[in-house]
Amino acid sequence: MLSLAYVLIVQGSIYAQDGISGINEANQRVRSYFDAGTNLMYAVGALLGLIGAVKVFQKWNNGDPDTGKVAAAWFGSCVFLVVVATVIKSFFGI
Repeated sequence: MLSLAYVLIVQGSIYAQDGISGINEANQRVRSYFDAGTNLMYAVGALLGLIGAVKVFQKWNNGDPDTGKVAAAWFGSCVFLVVVATVIKSFFGI
């Protein structure tokens, strides 16, 4: 029984890997997704900007009194997406 435990401990220590290399690999993989993620956020912001422009134009043509509030809300959401993407990119140093 003791020899079995010894064999398991020795075999386990031989095949054990350094955890730092795994952490570094995971770090590199996650960082590789940031460029695609920020580009996706810019694209979503542009799409929301176009949709918002059409909605604001329709409200303006119909003479709705709350056109200014709707325009501010759509513009604010687009600016928020761009700022978040930029802050994420600068925060993680990519």
